[in-house]
Amino acid sequence: MTKLLLTGARVLSADALSAPFADLLVEDGRIAAILPPGTQVADAQTHDASNRLVIPGLVNGHTHGHGGLAKGSGDKWDLALLLAHAPWVGGGRNLRDKYLSTALNAVENLRKGCTAVFDMPAEFPAPTVEGLDAMADAYAAVGLRAVLAPMVADLTFFQATPGLLEALPEEHRTRAAGLRMAPAADTLAAIGTAAQSWSHGRRNIRLGCAPTIPLHGTEEFLQRCRALSAQYGLPMQTHVSEARYQNAGGEIRYGGATLLEYMDRIGLVGRWFSVAHGVWLTRSDLELLAKRGGSLSHNPGANMRLASGIAPVREAIRAGVTVGIGTDGSSSSDNQNMFEAMRLAAFASRLWEDAEEAEWLGTAETVRLATAGSSRIVGHDEGGVIAPGKAADLVLLDLRHINWMPFNDAANQLVWTEDGSAVTDVMIAGAWKLRDRVVLGLDEAKLAAEAQEAADRLRGANAEVKAWCEAVAPHVACHCRALAKGWTRSKRLLKAE
Repeated sequence: MTKLLLTGARVLSADALSAPFADLLVEDGRIAAILPPGTQVADAQTHDASNRLVIPGLVNGHTHGHGGLAKGSGDKWDLALLLAHAPWVGGGRNLRDKYLSTALNAVENLRKGCTAVFDMPAEFPAPTVEGLDAMADAYAAVGLRAVLAPMVADLTFFQATPGLLEALPEEHRTRAAGLRMAPAADTLAAIGTAAQSWSHGRRNIRLGCAPTIPLHGTEEFLQRCRALSAQYGLPMQTHVSEARYQNAGGEIRYGGATLLEYMDRIGLVGRWFSVAHGVWLTRSDLELLAKRGGSLSHNPGANMRLASGIAPVREAIRAGVTVGIGTDGSSSSDNQNMFEAMRLAAFASRLWEDAEEAEWLGTAETVRLATAGSSRIVGHDEGGVIAPGKAADLVLLDLRHINWMPFNDAANQLVWTEDGSAVTDVMIAGAWKLRDRVVLGLDEAKLAAEAQEAADRLRGANAEVKAWCEAVAPHVACHCRALAKGWTRSKRLLKAE
């Protein structure tokens, strides 16, 4: 059994409030001991970690691997416009494209200090066993831990949004009405087959199930997703109350109930369940989520990028909800930088009207959300903190990098000044996955070349679809913004309760 002793480093404390000098003993994929500097350990290999800060791996509570090939695709898009453009942004993918996109996502997360992700990938019109295997292979090659929870629906965006089809001009209505998801039985059968044959657990990759947005599923479909999740022990994550127009649609569809109240009523909300975004969750929603043992992934970059708003994180924490932090996908936030996500989370907490310092997210607290909090979302309770017995998922940062000159306070500088560029090494389950800034599991130059070829090919193949999406987008925006304004006037905002 190999023992590895990291020597000479500063090690972030469990509460993230300090970073004293210490040596770390890693054995059998776990942290065996935190030792005083200079402790001798028989039979241990040593790694000189002088001038390094060792932190627990950051954990991305919400991402989309299919976004890897789509970064930089849009500009002035809110969420509704992103969904309107989805047919060309993610369309036409073959099996290799799905692998490449996920590999890009995995490499960027790894390079920026992330050791685990909760990924909601998309395949249209339904997930496939082969596609999920290809995505799992990509994460395994890079070495990341992952939950792969395919986004699924039995209604399209145009079917799911109340009144949208009727609001479209006739020239677009027929085409939009003709779009269809795969039959629910086919979608659920694909996930069930994947669950029965899943062989990636030994590579730290779990299968999940992600009904993408509650409005995009019929009641029967959502309940069958939950039954499948219960049968195979699959974690679930759903985009809930991300944008105001969705809350408005929910009130229309569900007789005045909030989206979360409806999902709870049909049995989806529990300890297996996490909310992605939750920007417009009400206080009663948060209390319900906490009562059921559910979690919330706060994705501030995407919420700003798509003009969704700011999630009520302090209210969620106060209610007892487990909160983590995520980046969202690279077609909705355009990078996989958890350091940036932490920074934006801390910034956003200061923008609530009348919020005083006690309500803001402090830097140490923010680091804990992005490590221990997100670890609970991905179901990896052994991660997120440097302590004996915990997983050896570790990130080393160069204290000679400009971001750390001078070293003053570890948590403050992790959140305020670090951007991922000081990351030198990443260890997952005791094995190096990034060493001296080199990804060990795959050839990045080859990945870059293949990714560019795929992006160029897909751009041409999706050109006609893109033209139609651009033509229909203004009508989508007009309708969804009218829904949103109506919901705001209904006084369902958190502060009005």
